Amino acid sequence: MTAENSVTQFHGISPQELLKSFESIIKDEIKALQQEFQPKAPPQYFTRKEVAKMFQVNLSTVHTWTKEGRLTPYGIGGRVYFLRKDVEKAIVKLNN
Repeated sequence: MTAENSVTQFHGISPQELLKSFESIIKDEIKALQQEFQPKAPPQYFTRKEVAKMFQVNLSTVHTWTKEGRLTPYGIGGRVYFLRKDVEKAIVKLNN
């Protein structure tokens, strides 16, 4: 590659003006990304006891809801957990 091929020239704009233009474009893009970016919160899990306490029911009711498919259980090491979003989805609006 020769020296004359490696130089790009912009007519009518100084290097400082070009730099300012690039800075402006980059800043605008960063602002747009910051507005769109929402950090993900880690999923929140409840135990069977917490779900029972939340709805003021006993553990057998939580077990029944699980058997009926109203709640989706997740487990690790013999423990049962329920995702908060699944518990919230299980609540249905009643017609008056």
